[in-house]
Amino acid sequence: MAAGKEIRGKIKSVENTKKITKAMEMVAASKMRKAQERMRAARPYSDKVRNIAANLGKANPEYTHAFMKTNDAKSVGFIVVTTDKGLCGGMNTNVLRTVTHKLRELQDAGVSAQAVAIGNKGLGFLNRVGAKVVSHVTQLGDTPHLDKLIGPVKVLLDAYIRGEVSAVYLSYTKFINTMKQDPTLEQLLPLSAAKLEAESKASGGEHGWDYIYEPDAQAVIDDLLIRYVEALVYQAVAENMASEQSARMVAMKSATDNAGNVIGELKLVYNKTRQAAITKELSEIVAGAAAV
Repeated sequence: MAAGKEIRGKIKSVENTKKITKAMEMVAASKMRKAQERMRAARPYSDKVRNIAANLGKANPEYTHAFMKTNDAKSVGFIVVTTDKGLCGGMNTNVLRTVTHKLRELQDAGVSAQAVAIGNKGLGFLNRVGAKVVSHVTQLGDTPHLDKLIGPVKVLLDAYIRGEVSAVYLSYTKFINTMKQDPTLEQLLPLSAAKLEAESKASGGEHGWDYIYEPDAQAVIDDLLIRYVEALVYQAVAENMASEQSARMVAMKSATDNAGNVIGELKLVYNKTRQAAITKELSEIVAGAAAV
């Protein structure tokens, strides 16, 4: 029964794996609810900042912030948001594939790229493809903190203000629902006044307001647009974390189901092997008795 003992060992091993994947599925389900609540709680702030920025831009057309100016630099910046851990299906692969396609388009056009990596998976990928990583942040945990994100992202924002990059793109996985997460690549800078106004109207901010500025309109707009960009990055990280837990829960559930199927198949093989051994022994006993 050497073969039977080997099959029993395989069954035990797959059962242990099934326990682990089931536990990871339950942990991901618990974290997913908290991540979704955090993501939805951040949306009203970014919507309000967008509305105010659009109204301020409309009220002060004579002043144009550096984030709304274009330049002809032969370099583009990327903020790539991925997870620190794996075992979440093809989520990171999909968003990194989107970034790769954009990098190839820029390379064909003779434009260089530099990147900020948020998350271990994106950092490892950018290093493997030889991209220029100007800053990175990893090990964010289950709760994103804006103070950890501002420093690395500010490197690209300052480069844009100095005219060293012509555009900044933000790449992350957008949370749609538990079963669907979309890889997203959107232009973060330069900001478009028309886009700000359109998004403001879409979120309900259709009315303009007259503001009293302290100390002056230029200082308020400067700070507000920086806060707006930071809010977009924070929202992207929050969306990515919600997507991560959802994708991990689905992946671990699929792994648990597959482990159950493998256990069933191994038990069937074990029973057939055991039955064949018993039949062989009975045949030998009958043959021996007949010989006597």
